[in-house]
Amino acid sequence: MTEYQPTAPYRGTRDFLPDEMSVRTQVFHRLYDVIERFGFRRYDGPQLEPAEIYEAKSGEEIANQQLYTLTDQGGRRLALRPEMTPSAARMVAGNAGSLQFPVRWYSHPNCHRYERPQRGRVREHWQINVDIFGSEAAACEIEMFELIDSMMRSLGADEDTFVIRVNDRQLLSAALTELVGVRTDQLGEVFALVDRWEKYDSERLAADAAEIGLDDKQFAGLTDVLGAGTSLLDELPDEVTGNSNVVRALRSSSADLIRFDPHIVRGLAYYTSTVFEVFDTSGKNNRALFGGGRYADLAGLFTPKQIPGIGFGMGDVTLFDFLDTHGLSPAPRGEVDVVVIPVTAEQDDAARTVARTLRRAGLRTSVPLEPRKLGKEITRADRAGARAVVIVGAEEWQDGTVTVRDLGSGDQRQVPHEEAAEAISTLLGADR
Repeated sequence: MTEYQPTAPYRGTRDFLPDEMSVRTQVFHRLYDVIERFGFRRYDGPQLEPAEIYEAKSGEEIANQQLYTLTDQGGRRLALRPEMTPSAARMVAGNAGSLQFPVRWYSHPNCHRYERPQRGRVREHWQINVDIFGSEAAACEIEMFELIDSMMRSLGADEDTFVIRVNDRQLLSAALTELVGVRTDQLGEVFALVDRWEKYDSERLAADAAEIGLDDKQFAGLTDVLGAGTSLLDELPDEVTGNSNVVRALRSSSADLIRFDPHIVRGLAYYTSTVFEVFDTSGKNNRALFGGGRYADLAGLFTPKQIPGIGFGMGDVTLFDFLDTHGLSPAPRGEVDVVVIPVTAEQDDAARTVARTLRRAGLRTSVPLEPRKLGKEITRADRAGARAVVIVGAEEWQDGTVTVRDLGSGDQRQVPHEEAAEAISTLLGADR
């Protein structure tokens, strides 16, 4: 007996049928349009990279738990990219001599991480990456926040549905050492504790803090620091706040786009100062939608030249959870705008002639591939989302005309076949 292979995709990956792909394409193209209006240019890179670049730069969780690795026939250890930023840093470092810094780049890579599939997390995802390389100016942070706000609004979101929460690791480090009494060698572990602060209850957090070496007084101080909001900035020395791009952003005309929040630290190892995450305000999505931050020298793995940068990655899984939660997902587009139907097989060539004219006019047009009765073809065209059909009959074609039928109203009229594209375009324009 034949044993068939399973039809389900590998666990943690997804199939996208045409309707879902239509929705995704509409969403992504809106985002591309906004990003490019800010002056960013698109790039891409390989799916496979040396595993070492992720082990060096992406943090312990990705390197030790989530990396898909393989050894090629030459004995080289490779990994399927779990994120794009290290690849971008490699590309920038390798081409630094020909680039005019600062550069604005974006990409939309397919990334892979071995995670436990759950809401918001899968093993294969698509992520829009946006980065500015080669500048330490606060204008980079401000532009990132303005861009994120514009991207979200292009999808129909408003200020009541999302919030950009922002922090500066250097500000937090100063608060921890000067106000809480955390030792410098403890900062990494305390940062990791802060990163999970909102996920656990106070007893669990206190136990974890004690394990790190914080006493009860320090734990109370840490709790106060994390709950202080912008008032924390008043407790820090001027030389600390004066060097922060986050503080500069909070004092700019774009301050109303962001919320200062000491809880935000981000888990990736390469962030050095500014960090930010975008959250859904709905309780249905109680996690960050996406985030990013500033890196002082990510390209240092590849070149002695210091190239600072700032960027973020917007993953597709949490993004579409957000859109679905708020009813913002667009409807799938129909297969075609118009179907050209020959009444009999003798009009097949004539139908293809008309279809070519319509396609040259920019109309999505199909012609039946198999012979069916006219009524069945009209029904099929309607179900395919066509707004109109063009019927090619023998006598009408002899007279140089075709019949254009509006599938919405049922109205139809005869037009010269060379005017069919104009008639359809007018009909579609009136419907929009």
